Amino acid sequence: MKAPLPDNETDRLAALYSLDILDTQPEQDFDDIVALASNVCGTPMSLVTLLDTDRQWFKARIGMEDTETDRDVSFCAHAVLGKDLMVVPDATKDRRFADNPHVTGPDGIRFYAGAPLVTTDGFALGTLCVVDNVPRRLDIEQLQALRALARQVTSQMELRRHAVALANTTARLQELERRKDDLAGLIGGDLRAPLRLIGSYLEKLGQTGHHDAETADLIGRATAGHIRSFLDLLHHLTEMAEAGFGTESLHMRQIDLTRITQRAVEAVRPIAATKQIWILNQAGGPALPIIADPVRLEQVLTHLLFAAVKYTPSGGRVRVGTEIESGPAVRLDDMDLPDGMRPELFPHLYYGAIANPATVPGPDRGLAVAKKILDAHHATVALSDRPGDGTSLHVVFPSAAPTPSTLLDDLIAA
Repeated sequence: MKAPLPDNETDRLAALYSLDILDTQPEQDFDDIVALASNVCGTPMSLVTLLDTDRQWFKARIGMEDTETDRDVSFCAHAVLGKDLMVVPDATKDRRFADNPHVTGPDGIRFYAGAPLVTTDGFALGTLCVVDNVPRRLDIEQLQALRALARQVTSQMELRRHAVALANTTARLQELERRKDDLAGLIGGDLRAPLRLIGSYLEKLGQTGHHDAETADLIGRATAGHIRSFLDLLHHLTEMAEAGFGTESLHMRQIDLTRITQRAVEAVRPIAATKQIWILNQAGGPALPIIADPVRLEQVLTHLLFAAVKYTPSGGRVRVGTEIESGPAVRLDDMDLPDGMRPELFPHLYYGAIANPATVPGPDRGLAVAKKILDAHHATVALSDRPGDGTSLHVVFPSAAPTPSTLLDDLIAA
C-alpha cells in the first residue's frame, strides 16, 4: 500500500532542502547513532532516512548496502505521517506491507520501528528506524531510547545548518563593521554641507513662505552631485538594521539556564539507561537567567551530554550541574569508573571543540558545531582532565543584561 503524501508536503520538502543534507558524505556522528540504535534494539539493520519527492535517501546506515530506495515502497513514508514511533511487529500480517517487495523478497523485512525526525518547526523529514528479518517487539526502554536518538539526529542536522548561517551572518557583520568609518566620514563630511543647505532653505521657506529660486537651484545642484552618496548611505544603514535579524540569526531572549539544562538531561537519560550509565542531575536550585536562544542552546547541551554518554563505558557516571561562577554556568563531569577505566570524552572535546574546531575532521564535527553556537552566545568554555576525577567541562555564560547597542546605534553616536 502506497503511503499518502503528508498534508504539508510542499513545506516539508522545503524544510528538508533548507538543511542542504541530501547526497552529502557519511558523517561519524550519524553513523554512531545508527550503530547505537541497532545495538540498543538488537536489530541487524538501522537507518537514518530522509524522504525526497520520489526516494528515501540514507544519511547513515548499518546492515544495508543501498544508499537509497523508492519512496513508493518505503516503510518510512508511512512513519512520517505521524509524530511518534511507528512499530510493525510482523510486516507479513500488516495490510500496508504484506505485499511490499521488501517483505516478499528473500530475507524480507518482518520487523520495523521508525521514529520520525521532526524539526523544531514540526516537519517530519524522515526517520531513524531499526529493521529485522524476523518478527519482534521492543520493550519500553528500547522505544524511549529510539525516540531520544531520533531527536539527536534532528538536532545534529539543524545545528549544522545554523552554524553555517551564523558564519554567514558574522561575515556580513564584519563587513559592515569595516564600513562604519566610511559611513561616519560620509555623514560627517561629504553630506554635511548639502544637508545643512537643505535645512537652511526649508527653515527660511517655513518662516517666510517665499520660494528663493537661487537657493533652490543651488540645493538642486548640490543634491544631484551627492545623490549617489545618499543612496549608498540608505543602502548601508538598511543592511546594518537587517544584519543579525534575519531567519539565520539566533532568537535571543531571557531564559533560565537551570531549566534548559534539566530538559537536556531528560532528553539524554533514555539513551544513557541503555548503557547502564548513571546521570546525576544536580541542575536544580535557583533560576539562572541568561540571554540565549532556548532551542539552539538546548540542542547544544543535549549534544554535549550525548557525547559524554557515547564516549563513556557501560556502568559509567556523568554528573551535570548548574551554578554561579564568574557567571551562570553549566558543569558536566564525566567521572572515572571505580575499576580505573576512563571515559574517552576528553580528546573528543579538546580536538573537536577547543583546539581549532574549524578544521576538525568528521568524527567530531558535531562538537565543533556546538562550540560555534556557544561562541555566538559569548559563552566561555573550560576543559580539564585529571586521573581519578575524570573529564570536567565548564560552560560559563554572561549574566542576563540589557541588549547591547547595535551597530547603527554606534554609528549615530559617532
